Amino acid sequence: MPNMSLRKVQMPEQDPKERIGNFKEVALGYTEDMAVEEAQRCLQCKHRPCVKGCPVNVQIPEFIKLVAEGDFEGAYQKVKETNSLPAICGRVCPQETQCEQLCVRAKKGEAVGIGRLERFVADWHMKYGEDNIEKVESNGRKVAVIGAGPAGLTCAGDLAKLGYDVTIFEAFHTPGGVLMYGIPEFRLPKEIVLKEIDTLGKMGVKIETNMVIGKVYSIYELMEEGYEAVFIGTGAGLPSFLNIPGENLNGVYSANEFLTRVNLMKAYKFPECDTPVWVGKKVAVIGGGNVAMDAARSAKRLGAEEVYIVYRRSEKEMPARLEEIHHAKEEDIQFKLLTNPTRIIGTEDGWVKAIECIQMELGEPDASGRRRPVPKKGSEFEMEVDTVIIAIGQTPNPLIKSTTQGLKTHEWGGIIVDEETCATSIEGVYAGGDTVTGAATVILAMGAGKTAAKSIHEYLTSKAG
Repeated sequence: MPNMSLRKVQMPEQDPKERIGNFKEVALGYTEDMAVEEAQRCLQCKHRPCVKGCPVNVQIPEFIKLVAEGDFEGAYQKVKETNSLPAICGRVCPQETQCEQLCVRAKKGEAVGIGRLERFVADWHMKYGEDNIEKVESNGRKVAVIGAGPAGLTCAGDLAKLGYDVTIFEAFHTPGGVLMYGIPEFRLPKEIVLKEIDTLGKMGVKIETNMVIGKVYSIYELMEEGYEAVFIGTGAGLPSFLNIPGENLNGVYSANEFLTRVNLMKAYKFPECDTPVWVGKKVAVIGGGNVAMDAARSAKRLGAEEVYIVYRRSEKEMPARLEEIHHAKEEDIQFKLLTNPTRIIGTEDGWVKAIECIQMELGEPDASGRRRPVPKKGSEFEMEVDTVIIAIGQTPNPLIKSTTQGLKTHEWGGIIVDEETCATSIEGVYAGGDTVTGAATVILAMGAGKTAAKSIHEYLTSKAG
């Protein structure tokens, strides 16, 4: 008999008062008994709507059935058939707007905890399972992947399974992309990311770090080196700014810089690690997405006494995951909603002293479908802060575009591709993930990586014929 509870099995978490003093993972994961109990909530629907919501087509009812039966290793292997990064996706995917949104159980109560179960089987495998990875015999054909983020890692893994000689060129000193520099340790432990990446090495994928393509090599030079196809998965690492007075003051960060220092460069371990990051007593984070929540919660852990989320719309319009908003509130992050900064005020010696804001009210919906914020006359006020973190979005770095003649891009910088194949305007060159869509989710980038790998294989197969 299925478990007909209307609510998910609650996942254990660190107490908010304790966790704001450390960077350990907040959610502690299911026990075996919890996982089986949650898996038994799945109705094993014949029409399997949840699978349609998964960008990488995980066979969700099948793996959950195996969990319910206690076959945790079998469940893990079922997930791995289509998802090369299950421990990561189980932690950071927005399941509530994808697979779980389509779950039949969500019509009356809460959806099955698909993401929690995916995380459980991946963690169980890491603890008890063995990786019996056999390198596929090489077909002698070389493919270059630019960027070791979710899209690039997925594309590389799928191509390696088909026998291609794949080399990933990564600009940073550590592979992982946004998984390493953008998502805090308390949401995604870096040890897990590195374990997932290590699997690719065992499959024969080579990773060259400190390789800024566009500077060290151009895409055309890579092709001259014998790479028959190229996948561009360079993400969206160029931060957007407010373009208001005072953004050049000391104490103003882009969220990209702040989180990269904290995560990849381990500023949270200073002075054990030699990368400091300044966080004052009062911090304002501008924005309402997951990146804003990550920056605010990181600032709190680094010792800030008061941390504010400053967002120009209401909470209903916030793009952040509900779980991240909930965790931020538990950690005493203060929400200044319907508030828009107009100026950052500095001290005489060039440091942040305050932000000038104006209150907003919601008007008619804009192109995104959200109600447009409109300034409220006469509602200006100041907030005393000494650090400002701007988290209002990112766009693709223009380096690849500026060094690759013939590569068509949108005005805002995203690479133009064929939606079905991820092919760019240059023969043999494909692209996917945030460098195409702008900042999006890990799982959507992975889906693009899978699509591109399939297209590259078909392209090179037809070329050989």
